[in-house]
Amino acid sequence: MSWTVVALLALWAAIRVGGLEQGSFVTQLMTATPYGAALAALTALLLIRRNRPAALVAALACVTMAACVLPRVIGADQPVANGAPLRVLTINLFGRGDAQTVVDLVREYDVEVLSTLELTPAEAERLDAAGLKELLPYRVLQAESGATGSGIYTKHPVTELTDLFTPIGHNMPAASMALPGGSAVEIVAVHPNPPLGRMEQEWNTALGALPPASPSAVRVLAGDFNASLDHSAFRDLLSRGYVDAADQAGRGLTPTWPNLRAIPPVIAIDHIVADERVAVRRVEVVDVPRTDHRGVFAELRLP
Repeated sequence: MSWTVVALLALWAAIRVGGLEQGSFVTQLMTATPYGAALAALTALLLIRRNRPAALVAALACVTMAACVLPRVIGADQPVANGAPLRVLTINLFGRGDAQTVVDLVREYDVEVLSTLELTPAEAERLDAAGLKELLPYRVLQAESGATGSGIYTKHPVTELTDLFTPIGHNMPAASMALPGGSAVEIVAVHPNPPLGRMEQEWNTALGALPPASPSAVRVLAGDFNASLDHSAFRDLLSRGYVDAADQAGRGLTPTWPNLRAIPPVIAIDHIVADERVAVRRVEVVDVPRTDHRGVFAELRLP
């Protein structure tokens, strides 16, 4: 039994390092890699006296997984960026997130871009009634009943981008926001279907279809990616010219889902992904009543 557990932990570590996950179960398991590292450490301690070879293998699995996840709590050096500041907030509203809390967060953090997922027409009305229309008057909304709706709210004028990429899964509006001084930033509200069952391949394809960073435009992708930094598909997206804001700020292990009273958040699947030329000044993970996701706020500085 000891060797069975240790072999599974070693396999887990090998899959994570090699980006070899295939199928729904293993893909979902990768989100728990931080806990896998802790489990491997505990296993090594329990076996150290009665099965030292197995304990050594468990320790190696622990070190391997820890090497993947621990850098997320250490802030990274930031590029020199002297452009405009950009404050972004993303929240999966679950169709019923408390509108007044959202508006209060927009006001508190002086948000310029709000990316909303699972945005229903009724929720959009509640947000405006709570005062969002005065704070973020410009928007590109694709609100729908159920989980498919999404929307981008902004402080500055926006133009919808209809041919930037082909969304797969839920609605994923894209927009170019004009900034004071004449520059612009492109925003995408991201929300692929989760990698559950037969949707796992679609989820991979959806992340691969997101637009890469561009030398001619600064892009920020914000939303519920249904993915963590332990997914090779998400790391592949970052390798196309992006950084994860929470990872850059040393907040990459702060979980965002599920945020329910009975179940605390355990995995980080909500992200603000920015062009690697952007400097990340600050990241906060915030609670919004009545939704199963936590929101993510990032203060950025554009190149």
